[in-house]
Amino acid sequence: MKFDLMAGNMSWRRTAELATGLEQAGFSGMLFTEAGQVPWMMITAAAMAAPRLEFSTGIAVAFPRSPMISAQVAWELAANTEGRFRLGLGSQVKAHVTRRYSAVFDKPAPQMRDYLAAVRACLRAFRGEERLDYEGPYYQLSYLPAQWAPPRHDHEDVKVDIAAVGPLMCRVAGELADGVHVHPMHSMHYVRERLLPALREGAERAERSIDAVDLMIPVFAVPGDSPEEREPLLRRARMQLAFYGSTPNYAFQFDDLGFTGTTAKLRERMKAGDLEGAQAVITDEILEHFAVVARWDDLADALCERYAGAASRLVMYLAGESIARNPSDLARWGEVARAVTGAAS
Repeated sequence: MKFDLMAGNMSWRRTAELATGLEQAGFSGMLFTEAGQVPWMMITAAAMAAPRLEFSTGIAVAFPRSPMISAQVAWELAANTEGRFRLGLGSQVKAHVTRRYSAVFDKPAPQMRDYLAAVRACLRAFRGEERLDYEGPYYQLSYLPAQWAPPRHDHEDVKVDIAAVGPLMCRVAGELADGVHVHPMHSMHYVRERLLPALREGAERAERSIDAVDLMIPVFAVPGDSPEEREPLLRRARMQLAFYGSTPNYAFQFDDLGFTGTTAKLRERMKAGDLEGAQAVITDEILEHFAVVARWDDLADALCERYAGAASRLVMYLAGESIARNPSDLARWGEVARAVTGAAS
């Protein structure tokens, strides 16, 4: 397993500084989310500062962008990072796509399938394998004059991944994607009983092995040698799980584990603005399924025990916040990173 940090909104200067520190500490890479900032410039800053780290988007929002634009950006980043970039795409939710981006959001799984196929058609055209001539239900691309084609380079096998939660999107990932970004709110029951079977079904449809699909798994890892040290990240983990868990589409995650009605409780408290009450719904028993809480010296073993054999890359959801609060934590996260990557090598 490789060991990454999930990065949020940062200035280019801070991104470069953090990337340098992560590379020196022993991290494998950085995963950039797209929220208030687009990820491309932060990735560029990080890549120039840390020439050994690997980079991915987890995720870049797909539907507001033409597949051609996504393919071009991925192609350029792959070239300039010497193959250390992979493109992670996600559908986002309807309100964001239609009201924030003013873009089309129809049926997300079929639309993503078409989008991903269109991106791959662009990449094949960039490689000179075929003329651009893609005709799908949502996207049509048929014009790429030679003077507008991006220059060839030595790192043209650009990996393209998608985020997937439900069975339809997971089957799309298994059929067409190089990897899947697992939702941060996941239990191993979900991974084994829902995610992997759907991925396998999609892979079989495409007559390929599920081993061809990498799993990038964000983890709510909470280290600390005392309850007081763990408390800030524990609160963040509970709050984030309450936020995600209040979404009706994710209710099955709790129900599968026997915590029926948890989403309804979370929605009630979130609508009332009762954030403390929402966090309280995420009991220690629930948290045990969705987070890894351990002493610093035990964290690497706990992560390997849970995710070995499933994850290609582990992404530390809270490490950036931990390091920002206490810069000395970087060295301790580095010890965990080296232990995890060493155990998997």
